[in-house]
Amino acid sequence: MKRGNLELVVGVFVLAGLACLAYLAVHLGKMEFFGHGYQVSANFDNISGLKDGAAVEIAGVEVGRVESIGLTPGDQAKLVMRLKPGIKLYDDAIASVRTKGIIGDKFVKLSPGSSGNLIVNGGKIRDTESAVEWEDLIAKYIHGKV
Repeated sequence: MKRGNLELVVGVFVLAGLACLAYLAVHLGKMEFFGHGYQVSANFDNISGLKDGAAVEIAGVEVGRVESIGLTPGDQAKLVMRLKPGIKLYDDAIASVRTKGIIGDKFVKLSPGSSGNLIVNGGKIRDTESAVEWEDLIAKYIHGKV
């Protein structure tokens, strides 16, 4: 092979490798550039270790991600979640902070409700269940305060 042809083949190979790397970074990292879907928010008394980017699930199926976590003036945690298009939540939906296993990652479990009144983009889930803190439960059991 000529030297020019070899350099061309190596260049194409490097570009293909970079394209594959970019594809994997976007899809495995679950990055979204254009923010598809819609946002809903919910206030919790305690989210105990939940982080930005945590999964949002309905019936064990991932339907979105936690986009941001903040604090309300009333000292509650405010979660903003981005859900995939086509996911329908009703105004009687319930959001719960759960743990995968005993010491696994935290995620938000949604029960979509059935009232007939949809929560629109930017809407709020009113019913929430805060995270269970295992340390507090174990301490109460050990000290006999159950």
